[in-house]
Amino acid sequence: MKHLTPSLNAAMRELLVHVSETAILPRFRNLESSEIADKGKNELVTVADRESEVLLAEGLEKIIPGLAIVGEEASDADATVLDGLSKQCWIIDPIDGTGNFASGNPPFGILIALCDGGITQAGWIYDPLQDRFCHAFRDEGAYIDGAPVSAKPTGQSPPVAGISTLFMKDGLREQMQQHIAPHYTLVDIPRCAAEQYPRLALGINDVTIFQRTLPWDHAAGVLWLNEAGGKVARNDGSEYRVDEWDRPGLIGAASPSLWNELAERIAKLDEPAG
Repeated sequence: MKHLTPSLNAAMRELLVHVSETAILPRFRNLESSEIADKGKNELVTVADRESEVLLAEGLEKIIPGLAIVGEEASDADATVLDGLSKQCWIIDPIDGTGNFASGNPPFGILIALCDGGITQAGWIYDPLQDRFCHAFRDEGAYIDGAPVSAKPTGQSPPVAGISTLFMKDGLREQMQQHIAPHYTLVDIPRCAAEQYPRLALGINDVTIFQRTLPWDHAAGVLWLNEAGGKVARNDGSEYRVDEWDRPGLIGAASPSLWNELAERIAKLDEPAG
């Protein structure tokens, strides 16, 4: 992969900027009600999501032809698209944080991952409003705008936690509130994985819990934070795989020790957390 890094990274940045300027930013705070639809299960989709996914898929096919392409919106329309997750594939989240975007609020971003056999090999996280370009290649470190990044905790006591309980069952949600929350300083979640993962590396948040682990939300961010020296893994410590997207439970942390502390607390819950 190393011989591909510079050229692939340059092509990816060019593609992400182009799609943002063409399909996403012109519609930010400029959407008609007819351009926003409810997919159900607390999920919105906009005309910008659909158009940007098409542009991204076309661009990725030119960068490395012939790979399976698993896009969030394409898989919503046709579940067989998910079969590509076990192959060498691109995974696309054309606008992560669509709810924010549709409301005219940041944060939102684009997430792209290059995977092989269920494991992420490279990932990109792009914030169009900040022009922040995060990338990682497996075993090559994590970067923001070309500069190496090392995950750092906030240093606060108790640690700062962004915990998403939106997709948890009632019993688990109550257990989290009773037995996990008191050990942390809780902050609002950004409702955007493209923002949450950078927060864990940049000294803004210390830990986070995700219940739903869809590949387009997590493939890029998991690799990026792990390469930055933080830790993201399943609640039992096993590696995140994109082809196990229907398996619940994922812990992210700014350091392995913070991850271990939270995982130990979750393991003691009466209600299974994963």
